[in-house]
Amino acid sequence: QVQVVESGGGLVQPGGSLRLSCAASRSIFSISDMGWYRQAPGKQRELVAGITSRSFANYADSVKGRFTISRDNDNNTVYLQMNSLKPEDTAVYYCNARLIVGIATYWGQGTQVTVSS
Repeated sequence: QVQVVESGGGLVQPGGSLRLSCAASRSIFSISDMGWYRQAPGKQRELVAGITSRSFANYADSVKGRFTISRDNDNNTVYLQMNSLKPEDTAVYYCNARLIVGIATYWGQGTQVTVSS
């Protein structure tokens, strides 16, 4: 059974930092492009950052220069380092694993990030 599990969310003040982690099943991690998405109340889910199986990264304009995505292939984990957080970053953050062959995609259950003073 394939699993994608996020952790690391929480409450942080504006300007603060958080690091999200996403552990995926060993069977898919090395052959998946990984991504972090977020969904705020009343809004559509949007891509925040993605990293390919070869570690090429891309970011939404709204987080460039503040967020960094990385992957640890030895531990089947992808990270999202979030710095200089703003209230508009408040959302449920989801991890996604998309196989580089075929169309299979897997989602985690989400982790809440709240930026508030």
